Parts: sequence; C-alpha cells; structure tokens
Amino acid sequence: MRWLPPIVALLLASCGSAPQAPDSSSLDPTRQPWYAPTTQQLADLNRRANDAFQAGKQDQAAALIEQGQPLAKRLLEATPPTLEAMEAVSDLDDLYGRMLLSNRHYGWARLQFQKNLARWKRWKPESEESIRRLKQVNAELAECDRHLEE
Repeated sequence: MRWLPPIVALLLASCGSAPQAPDSSSLDPTRQPWYAPTTQQLADLNRRANDAFQAGKQDQAAALIEQGQPLAKRLLEATPPTLEAMEAVSDLDDLYGRMLLSNRHYGWARLQFQKNLARWKRWKPESEESIRRLKQVNAELAECDRHLEE
C-alpha cells in the first residue's frame, strides 16, 4: 500500500502534454538577430580591406582580412547560409586569394580560389551573379595554374 501513492503520482505526471518542439526559426541561424548585422559587418570589412589592397596598403588589408575570418566562420555555420552571407564570405576569400597571388604564393592563392569554386559550383538556385562569380574564380584558378607551370 505504501507504494501505491508514488506510483499513482508517477502515472499522473506522465500524462502531461508532450514538450513543445522549438520553433524552427529559433534553430535557423539565418533568422537570429545577429546574422544580418554580422553579414553587413563582414561586407564592410571586405570593402575596407579591398580599398586598402588597391591603395597598396597590404598590411592593413591583411589585418582586416584576419579580422573578418571569425565572422565568415560564424556565418557559414548556417546551413545553408543566405546569399548575402555567401557573397561576403566569398569576397573575403577572393581578396585573400588575390593578395596571395600578388605576393607570388600561387599554391595558397589557388586554395582560396578553390573554396569559392566549390561554393559557386554548388550554389542553388543558380543566378546571373553566381554564374559571374563562377567564371571569375575559374579565371583566377587559370592564372594560378599558369604561374605554377612556370
């Protein structure tokens, strides 16, 4: 008889409603409040780094690229990332690849460009922009290969 009240309590507790599944938007990183500002922050860093690179300030450009790496990693944790985030990450890797190419580090530059090749080759839905980026990265890879064959 002493066991009856705990068993009844246990049975009643198990009759409660099932826990609610988390809202899918709370699981999607692209819908989190930090995602869009992080994308914009990376795009801004890319612009500043590109401007520095074009002005011949490679150390400043390298520092900005390095600052953008953790942002890019965080944005790519979303599966799939937004197009804007993918473009920002791609721009960062492209600039880094172009810097390496200008410093005659052809193998390392090729590695950066290959990341973009994989990104844009598999991007769905295909768009004019993704096709343009794919052509651009193929040209950059060809340039690396030309230098590697020398």
